[in-house]
Amino acid sequence: MNSGKAVVIVAAMLLAVLGRHEAHAQRAPAALPAPIQPAPTAPLQLAPTQPAGMPDQGYILGAEDVVQVEVLGRTDFTTKAKIGADGKIQLPLLGAVPASDRTVLQFREQIRDALEKGGFFNRPIVDVEVVSYASRYVTVLGAVGAPGLIPVDRPYRLSEIIARVGGVKESGADHVVLRTKSGERNYAVKDLATGDESHDPYVQPGDKIFAPNGDVFYIKGQVKAPGSYILLPHMTLTMALARGGGITDLGSDSHIKVIRKNVEMSPKDLNIEVLPDDVIDVGEGWF
Repeated sequence: MNSGKAVVIVAAMLLAVLGRHEAHAQRAPAALPAPIQPAPTAPLQLAPTQPAGMPDQGYILGAEDVVQVEVLGRTDFTTKAKIGADGKIQLPLLGAVPASDRTVLQFREQIRDALEKGGFFNRPIVDVEVVSYASRYVTVLGAVGAPGLIPVDRPYRLSEIIARVGGVKESGADHVVLRTKSGERNYAVKDLATGDESHDPYVQPGDKIFAPNGDVFYIKGQVKAPGSYILLPHMTLTMALARGGGITDLGSDSHIKVIRKNVEMSPKDLNIEVLPDDVIDVGEGWF
């Protein structure tokens, strides 16, 4: 009897062990997705594109620019110096080296050739970085957010320079003036914002950008908001009256005078074009 119970107990234990094994085997597939996780994407970032605002190799060096020059594997050559008024920079082993009026790429090749020809290094790998830009500016004046001297550390389009100074003010005209060595030209602000590249030229060091104040007209008398306003292109007398808030209950569109260059007119047609510095005077109606 006891031996029979022992056999039953042993059989029960074997069934329990087999049950746990089967349960484990059934749960195992849940862990299978882990090995097929996608590979990390970090290696794809080993060769990032050049950050916006970084100078390209076409930047032309000039006096007061600060340049750092390095030779790979030779920390004793690394130097950071300012290009002098004579256009030269002091470098280890080479002494005074001409740098002005050369692109970053040209200057790098020049140093490499000088080090190799001088017998200092064999096929050196040279790196040149502009640490501070001081020689290349455009001047921005007029009705912009922050007029001043704007350094150009890479090729900039006119729209980019206007954006860097805070844009054209509301009081500004609908165009900006770009003065270059070859002459002067007006560019519409709306074309800079929405036009193609043919209407958005690259600026060059020494260029001057001027944002003139917009033309204005004046309105007074029986209007709800008398004052001076920016004159829009092809603005009519009707549009000007609307800009002034409209005629009051006491005013009359038949009693409007326009003073233009000290000459007083009484227009009969409200669709006439308003000109710069016109003074519009709305009189009272007769009741």
